[in-house]
Amino acid sequence: MFEPEYPIRTERLLLRPFATGDVDALYAYHRLPEVHRYLYSQARSRAEVEALVAERAGETALTEAGQELHLVAELADTGELVGDCVFFWRSEQHQKGEIGYTFNPSYHGRGLATEAAVALLRLGFEGMGLHRITGHLDARNIASARVLERAGMRREAHLVENEFVKGEWSDEFVYAMLHSEWEARQARG
Repeated sequence: MFEPEYPIRTERLLLRPFATGDVDALYAYHRLPEVHRYLYSQARSRAEVEALVAERAGETALTEAGQELHLVAELADTGELVGDCVFFWRSEQHQKGEIGYTFNPSYHGRGLATEAAVALLRLGFEGMGLHRITGHLDARNIASARVLERAGMRREAHLVENEFVKGEWSDEFVYAMLHSEWEARQARG
């Protein structure tokens, strides 16, 4: 079992488990169609966000491969919820994980998603001792690609018309980082 010490702190963020009081802040951006443009999901109703929060509230640990750890991101100085992220434990045998994130568009362009991505990489490499962590995204989502690049991940694959999503074929980028690459990056400071 792996349970991080909460909150997970970065320079400007606190990452913590979902709580029942998060509905309004999450609904503020999960209701927006543009937030879901490159995701499998659609804009959510308030009732859908309430159900999502109820499902995720109280999840604090990963007990076996195949599970996901969903966290919200708050500004450390104000407590304002600005986004949410997920860590997928993909394989115990192959020591693999995957990261993802969704941020309120009001906070885009400030490097907050990159900060959260780095915290998730640290969780996987230093907390869980994983060998490899990936990030998968729609190739048209250039902003998300930049987040992963700034976090130190490298583009490893461009899968052409890999998935049929929302009525159209879409390309997928796969970004990755190995534990050895994480260590080298940390050594450089």
